[in-house]
Amino acid sequence: MNAVQTIQETEDEITEEFSLFDTWEDKYEYIIDLGKKLEPLDTKYKIDEYKIKGCQSQVWLIANEKEGRIFFKADSDAVIVKGLVSMLIRVLSGHTPKEILDATLEFIDKIGMKNHLAQTRSNGLLSMVKQMKNYALAYQVKMNG
Repeated sequence: MNAVQTIQETEDEITEEFSLFDTWEDKYEYIIDLGKKLEPLDTKYKIDEYKIKGCQSQVWLIANEKEGRIFFKADSDAVIVKGLVSMLIRVLSGHTPKEILDATLEFIDKIGMKNHLAQTRSNGLLSMVKQMKNYALAYQVKMNG
C-alpha cells in the first residue's frame, strides 16, 4: 500500500492541476467534472443533521473514523459546490484529526478560488472547511477521551 500523501502534497497537486488551465471558464469546467466524479451520498444522509449551515446551496457532509483517520463523504445539489467539496475531501479525507485541524488549505488561495467565487460561495466554502475541522475536533476528543 502506498504511503498516504500528506495534505500539503495533495494541495500542491491540485494547485498544479489548476495551473494547466488558462481561463476561469476552463477551471470551472474542471471543478464541475470533479463534482461529477464524487461518489453520490446515500439519501439517508441528506437530512438537516448533516447539512452544512452557511451554504447558499444544499451541502451534506458526513465523517467516519477508521483506525485513527477520518474519511469524509459529501454531496450537493449545486455542481460547482459539489466540485469544491470534492477537492476538500481529496485533501482532507484519510488523515488524522490533528493533520486535518492543522491544515492551512493554502490551495484555495493559490488556485485563486477566493477571488473568483461569489461572496456567498466563498462563505459556503469556509463553512465546509469549518464543518470538516469540527468533525476532526470531535473525533480527536473522542479518541483521546
